[in-house]
Amino acid sequence: MVAAVAALVWANSPWQHGYESLWQTRVSFGVAGHHLALDLRHWVNDGLMAVFFLVVGLEIKREVSAGHLAGRRAATLPVAAALGGMLVPALVYLAIAGRTAAHGWGVPMATDIALAVGVLALVGDRVPTSLRAFLLGLAVVDDIGAIVVIAVFYSTGVTFGWLAAGATAVLATLLVRRTGVQNMLVFLVIGGFLWFSLHEAGVHPTLSGVIMGLLAPMTPRRDRQGVPGVSTVVWLEHLIHPWTSFLIVPMFALANAGIEVSTHSLRVAWSSPIAWGVLLGLLAGKPVGVLLATWAAARSGVADRPPGANARHLLGAGNAAGIGFTVALFIAELAFRTDKTVNIEAVADAKMAILVASLISGVIAFVVLRRSGQVAASAANTADQIAVSPTDSE
Repeated sequence: MVAAVAALVWANSPWQHGYESLWQTRVSFGVAGHHLALDLRHWVNDGLMAVFFLVVGLEIKREVSAGHLAGRRAATLPVAAALGGMLVPALVYLAIAGRTAAHGWGVPMATDIALAVGVLALVGDRVPTSLRAFLLGLAVVDDIGAIVVIAVFYSTGVTFGWLAAGATAVLATLLVRRTGVQNMLVFLVIGGFLWFSLHEAGVHPTLSGVIMGLLAPMTPRRDRQGVPGVSTVVWLEHLIHPWTSFLIVPMFALANAGIEVSTHSLRVAWSSPIAWGVLLGLLAGKPVGVLLATWAAARSGVADRPPGANARHLLGAGNAAGIGFTVALFIAELAFRTDKTVNIEAVADAKMAILVASLISGVIAFVVLRRSGQVAASAANTADQIAVSPTDSE
């Protein structure tokens, strides 16, 4: 959040030319006769963000294997809530901006898992622990949906030769894993080749991080004395997570959140169907979709409401899911790109809406959840008073 504010200040300061000039600086790498030249912004978005999505892949693997998504009934409610929270925002966007820029429907589908769960952390013990598990499961499934959307709808001009090379890298990972090799350098080399193959194939290369995360084994990792410890998934997650949280995501925000905020840009965004589609998709579509899907799942009997959570808790969780930020900004960079051409105005309108909607959603979620905690505490106190008060006969 600090990096996003810094980007906004920088992009609207007297040094704004330096902001764009920095991120448009081209850097080239060459290996074995193959050269890859990208500007700094794309090295962050396509390169460093692959590490972010590696952590996402590890989180998905852990949650599905032994976490909140392990088991059909445990996973049903967050899966249903996530699907509703993706479908309704997309429909809201299409209803508003479908005729103008239908390709942007994927932008308001995304939830920023870190900031959404962070809002619950700010509320403290006013919300039940089950709600945190519910929101975490919802956000993880939401990430899976975003990954599928990026892979299927925002990858262009697929080259099947390089796609086959990427498949070879996946097979190599499986073979190396079966031999029990724990040297991370081997997997780093294979992952790098997978990234390059997907980039050359026309599939967004950040998916290489997700794939490698999902392929990480849940078997205990042995130390130098041969003593088994935590699983490789958990070990990698704890190893990499600080780097993504404190370096990569802030750098991504610094590179992408710097949009011009002026009377003219605000007037353009105010009249832009793209901005309104993204804004209302996140701000209204997310909580409505989460609530409707949760109600339907609980009413049908296929899932139970999180223990101790009431409708207001679920509404607050839905509002928190409206914090798009990182993944939404990421998809916005892809959604309005045609081959090598980017619709700069459309991206700016979408980013403006994402920042505003994420801020408002976060504030609303905090207020609703904080208030729900006070209501719950008041109800508990009333119940205690009734329990200890003397009866008329006494």
